[in-house]
Amino acid sequence: MTKPKIPKSEAELLNRAQNLAGMTLGEIAASINVVVPKDLKREKGWIGLLLEQVLGASAGSRPEPDFPHLGIELKSLPINAQGKPLETTFICVAPLTGLVGAQWQTSHIRNKLARVLWIPVISERTIPVADRMVGSAFIWSPSAEEEQLLALDWQELTDMIVLGHVENIHGKHGQVLQLRPKGANSQAKTQAYNRHGQPFMTLPRGFYLKTNFTQALLNKHLRIN
Repeated sequence: MTKPKIPKSEAELLNRAQNLAGMTLGEIAASINVVVPKDLKREKGWIGLLLEQVLGASAGSRPEPDFPHLGIELKSLPINAQGKPLETTFICVAPLTGLVGAQWQTSHIRNKLARVLWIPVISERTIPVADRMVGSAFIWSPSAEEEQLLALDWQELTDMIVLGHVENIHGKHGQVLQLRPKGANSQAKTQAYNRHGQPFMTLPRGFYLKTNFTQALLNKHLRIN
């Protein structure tokens, strides 16, 4: 098995991703000699890693887009058979310190969402991992309206962190963006500041796209209603 080559252009990457449509994860895994796990309880990111491998992503765990030479991030999107997202989409870990003066324009999250290759995967829990099917991929950049929604939410959430209210942030904050704990286990802790400016340890947080946002993307790009 030869390792999939790094795609030279956005068009080549999209074509390669669209050629996966209709294939099962088992078929894709077999094509590159990867073993399919029985379930994803301990390997939550397995689908994304499989797609990265088969498409020739090169960033690995470095803090840059999955296809750095193209500036494209890959996101698998679990959906049901009716085309509805099954969960929120993790974007990146949220910094909880050093945010005074931070701006959306230069934020890591904006960089991550600048150009995204979305790959829907029919992933209902009743379907064995190997039998889950890949849908039609599409490449997206935020429209002015989408970016404004993201920026407003980011600002609101960032202001709350800066003001020491990170522990008060819950899923209802933000129209399209959510901040919530992100950690392999409850022992993982990171530093934040309370409203008195004193440091304390808390669970790491991640930025997630809410399902209403990803549903709108699917509706627009895949004509799902």
